Amino acid sequence: MTEPVHLIVYSDYLCPWCHNASVRLRLLREEFGEGVRLEWRSFLLRPQPQPRSMEEFRRYTRSWLRPAAEADAGHFRVWASDEGPPSHSVPPHLVAKAAATLGDAAFERTHVALLEAYFSANRDITNVDTLQRIWDEVGLPPREFARTEDPALAQAVVDEHNEAVRAGITGVPTTRLAGQDVALPGALPLATYRRWVRRAHSSG
Repeated sequence: MTEPVHLIVYSDYLCPWCHNASVRLRLLREEFGEGVRLEWRSFLLRPQPQPRSMEEFRRYTRSWLRPAAEADAGHFRVWASDEGPPSHSVPPHLVAKAAATLGDAAFERTHVALLEAYFSANRDITNVDTLQRIWDEVGLPPREFARTEDPALAQAVVDEHNEAVRAGITGVPTTRLAGQDVALPGALPLATYRRWVRRAHSSG
């Protein structure tokens, strides 16, 4: 049996283009099944809390209309709720890492839910109460939410970010084939991901 193509994706839950990449890569995996393995790694666009006014943040979210207009895009809504603004990138990454300790399926549900909660439902995914509700909504054991406070997971988030920086990655999403140094930046069209996987399968 051909080994699956292992794609490593550096991403941030506050990045609209990462939402598009996630949608397209899920379609890719549905198409290729076990022929593709996705590994999501943390990249911190906002590593530290930075104050922003709600007015400023609402103006910023109008820029989401650009990724929303692309083919195979995620669903976006210009910020219409009273939640937020989000503080920084770390909290949702910790939740995703904690979910991953419960298995691949738990991570996948949480990963998708975090992106959709932020970009589609205008929920502040840096607020601990909101994150706890999302955890419950995807069906994870409530008592296991305490895993988000594990210092080892916080260190893993930082380590992955630093790994990306050392590799010369300056923005996300960025995808590379495991075992290779070449990295492709941006939310690529589904057809581009598809060609990449087919080429990797044929050369393997």
